Amino acid sequence: MPKYLTQNEAFMKCRKEGNFIVMEEIDTEKIKSTLNIADADVEAANSIKKNLPKQSNQWNSIYKLYYDALHELAESFLRFEKTKIDNHQCLFAYLCEKHPELEFSWDFFEKVRTKRNGINYYGTPVNFDDWKEAELQFGLYIKKLKAEIK
Repeated sequence: MPKYLTQNEAFMKCRKEGNFIVMEEIDTEKIKSTLNIADADVEAANSIKKNLPKQSNQWNSIYKLYYDALHELAESFLRFEKTKIDNHQCLFAYLCEKHPELEFSWDFFEKVRTKRNGINYYGTPVNFDDWKEAELQFGLYIKKLKAEIK
């Protein structure tokens, strides 16, 4: 398991490693397309979770779809600054460090990122309780990023 990094430690490490890439132009078509994809991810998750039993293993899918929407929106938001980021931890570190006015929690981003990585890379499932613990914040952050993008 990788060592936990604070927001500032992650930001400094990412900057040092060259993970913040300056783009030449703002690709508004890609931003629009990604916004539609994020909306579709949330819509799919909401459709799946209707009447889903608490014991279902499909909570993994719900979690990943919401995480993907959050990640897609964060990437799109930073495209307005002509910034592309190489990995998810660096993306969220940059977002929190450069945009404190959004009042996002680094700890939340790290929690959902590591849970999602657990699903994808280590075969560690999430359950209904894991989902309920993150659901409200996922929804708030997705809504806030969408508002900032529009």
